[in-house]
Amino acid sequence: MKNLRSITRALALLALVVPALAAMPAAAVSYLWEVSSLTNRVYLFGTVHAGKREWYPLPRAVEEAFDESRVLVVEADITNAAAMARSSKAMMYVWPANLSTHVPAAEYARFRRLLPRYSIKEGEVIQIKPFMAVSLLVFSEWSRLGFVPNYGVDLYFLTKAKAEKKQIVEIEGVDTQIRLMDSLTNKENLMLFKGTLDALESGLTDEQVKGLVAAWQAGDPDAILEVARRYNEKIPGAREFENKFIWARHGAMIEKIEGYLNQSKERHFIAVGALHLAGPDGLVERLRRKGFIVRQR
Repeated sequence: MKNLRSITRALALLALVVPALAAMPAAAVSYLWEVSSLTNRVYLFGTVHAGKREWYPLPRAVEEAFDESRVLVVEADITNAAAMARSSKAMMYVWPANLSTHVPAAEYARFRRLLPRYSIKEGEVIQIKPFMAVSLLVFSEWSRLGFVPNYGVDLYFLTKAKAEKKQIVEIEGVDTQIRLMDSLTNKENLMLFKGTLDALESGLTDEQVKGLVAAWQAGDPDAILEVARRYNEKIPGAREFENKFIWARHGAMIEKIEGYLNQSKERHFIAVGALHLAGPDGLVERLRRKGFIVRQR
């Protein structure tokens, strides 16, 4: 990321968050679930927001499920330029306020020392708010390991859907995600800023990225949950952040997915971040508990 334009694009992608360095291997199952009601069925696919060119096309079951579907559902449409501009603006301070005036001097010095690793100039990030500033470094670590936003799975499906003139629906939308980020308190921002720097400096972020990708490629939600658990154990505040930014969002998502299953005849392909589908509080198990028939493909 060597200029402000690419950084702005990365910030827009980061609003989605929050995640074997070879091509995708053949797997017995993919990170895809079919969910059926009495009148319809939908597909749930867990994504990572940065990837590699050689991943595509995706496994046959995934591509066929997408081809069968008339509607693509995403967390937010990251190809919507106007919405992305609003998102980027919400993540930045208005001068003279800036990052260095909102975090302790010692932590800002740590942040500055990491910038050369990713060829980022201080002037390009000085206006970004604390959580998003370190999230940008995390995304840059993904890129350093070979996973780039231009090959993110969400972007792949959005591009295909537009080319094939499929309907695109946002299960949340950018404005909802802006409100979520704005809800972070100053204390939460500072805790996440320090914790993310700790993870980057210690190599924990590198371990997390590789673990998430390997688990996703294997179609293994339990392994993804274990990667998240290890990170949460080592980084103060990470578990609380995960609750707020992942699990707490699922009530509203489930309500919309139930509508697709019970009130629509159109096949929906729902692409959301991989962690959203893992564990007892994930979308897959919550839908299973509601009585829908769920099977991994």
